Amino acid sequence: MSRRKFIKRTFWGLTGIGILGGLYSWQIEPFNLEFVKVKMPIKNLPNELIGKTLMQISDSHIGNRFDYNFVIDSFKKAKEYNPDFVVYTGDYVSTYKDKVQYDKLKEVLNHSVKGQIGTIGVLGNHDYGVNWSQKEVADKISEILTSKGVHVLRNENIELSGLNFIGFDDFWGLEFNPEKAMKGFEKSKANIVLCHNPDVCDINIWSDYNSWILSGHTHGGQVKPPFLPPPMLPVKNKKYSSGQIKLSNDRTLYINRALGHLWQVRFNVKPEITIFESENA
Repeated sequence: MSRRKFIKRTFWGLTGIGILGGLYSWQIEPFNLEFVKVKMPIKNLPNELIGKTLMQISDSHIGNRFDYNFVIDSFKKAKEYNPDFVVYTGDYVSTYKDKVQYDKLKEVLNHSVKGQIGTIGVLGNHDYGVNWSQKEVADKISEILTSKGVHVLRNENIELSGLNFIGFDDFWGLEFNPEKAMKGFEKSKANIVLCHNPDVCDINIWSDYNSWILSGHTHGGQVKPPFLPPPMLPVKNKKYSSGQIKLSNDRTLYINRALGHLWQVRFNVKPEITIFESENA
């Protein structure tokens, strides 16, 4: 083969690979949902809760960025697991300059997954509207969630069958008050914290908290080159990408890769719904 033919064939081969990779990242992986199963040892867990399942769903981002019927279909698949608890960790909508799509959110939440014991949610930054500055948007989304059977925690806690959930309002939102939320913490209880943005793990409010923290927000970066960290993460601490991370004082952070997406592109970062199985620590 001549040098000229080799270069030509190489060029067209690489071009074809690039086109196929682009199509995969645009049309396939953003809708290739993965159910991730994780063991969840919890201190002080009541015996009757051993083996129960907790499903985490995060960042559905209902709006105009992608076909939200994917989220409805994902909810239908998730219901087949019959979770005992379901937690939603924020960013139910996408809001920049677009009008908040309340009607689309209501339609999607008509199919939402409910826990047999309880269903809980916290807010994310997008749930505060443009520039995370619209309290009326957060209040409206909270109202819609409540009407659809999701108990929204805004710097407060709720105990369900011996499992204490502490919910932070969003780190970037207008009403972030972790000190108020952590008043619901008692070390003698079985505890789980819900907070949309994992950067809250690095602020000085944790005292002797020593259990799980469930977050979303990062989407795992949405694009992750092989063997390299994601180049774009909307967090200060770039270690907070996705999955299970051990923190100080025996805390365990789990970052869900998100069900939806801001932009319809994913590579090496599939959309995720997490299913935790509880056990005594």
